[in-house]
Amino acid sequence: MAVKGTSGHRQRQAEATKLEVARVARALFAEHGYVATTISRISAEADIPVQTIYSAFGSKAKILDKITELWMAEAETTARAAAYLEEADPARQLRLLAELNRRQMQAGSDVVAIYQEAAASDPQMADTLRNVLAAREREVRRLIEAVAPRLRPELTVDSALDVTLALTLPEVFHLLVAERGWSHRRYETWLAASLVGQLLRD
Repeated sequence: MAVKGTSGHRQRQAEATKLEVARVARALFAEHGYVATTISRISAEADIPVQTIYSAFGSKAKILDKITELWMAEAETTARAAAYLEEADPARQLRLLAELNRRQMQAGSDVVAIYQEAAASDPQMADTLRNVLAAREREVRRLIEAVAPRLRPELTVDSALDVTLALTLPEVFHLLVAERGWSHRRYETWLAASLVGQLLRD
């Protein structure tokens, strides 16, 4: 007979193991690179057996998927996107978009760099990155379509999407925050003003 609560305890243990592996792997990927970091290295740093890691994830790519899931949760991406769509004022919507982008970059600019490094030398990860970027483009398009009635007359949804994707590039965040020393607040304020000024009619 199974002890009551055993299944739930095992599930919690399994999730705790995944969280620890993801935490350690994220630091190793950022410091040494995705390609150079082996499961064995993650195992040694996390003090978790290699076979346990393979049983939990199956592959290094799946570990990166978990890291991404945790990153999106930390940035509250789903809730923030929902708040954007519920907002009636287009200018306020774009300010919320700027806030969401800042939260994502602040919480996970290292994860973006991991994807970029991995894609440069691993064809499978290059495909993964293309899929990630395509999903991001679809989501941003959905957000832009919500403000379409207030776009500048010369803008289509496609051209507004192009402007938004350019302004929210991770490389722009890195340049302004990491290289030029901007605060996260200053970056968000600039991005919000840029989006409103570039996209919305007066």
